[in-house]
Amino acid sequence: QVQLVESGGGLVQAGDSLRLSCAASGRTFSPYTMGWFRQAPGKEREFVAAINWSGGSTDYADSVKGRFTIFRDNAKKTLYLEINTLKPEDTAVYYCASKRKAYSGLGGSYDYWGQGTQVTVSS
Repeated sequence: QVQLVESGGGLVQAGDSLRLSCAASGRTFSPYTMGWFRQAPGKEREFVAAINWSGGSTDYADSVKGRFTIFRDNAKKTLYLEINTLKPEDTAVYYCASKRKAYSGLGGSYDYWGQGTQVTVSS
């Protein structure tokens, strides 16, 4: 059974940086596309970033380009999201997700989800 556990969220101030982690277990980590999503209060969950199996291809939502960096350590079976220059509008629960099929593209739906980690940015 695939398990994804996020960590690293918290209460921070605008302008701060944060690194979120997502530890995967239950299957081999390296062949699978991974992504980060977020859900702000009263809003639908939205795509943030995605990374392919090797880390050689990434994609970002326009709203986070230049501030967020997604990367992975396949040996540690961990996905990361580095967030710089945090803004109050980044406040949300951040989820990591994985695809079921190995070597999938960055687009499309995701099959496995973590429980989320809360990021709150004060102004």
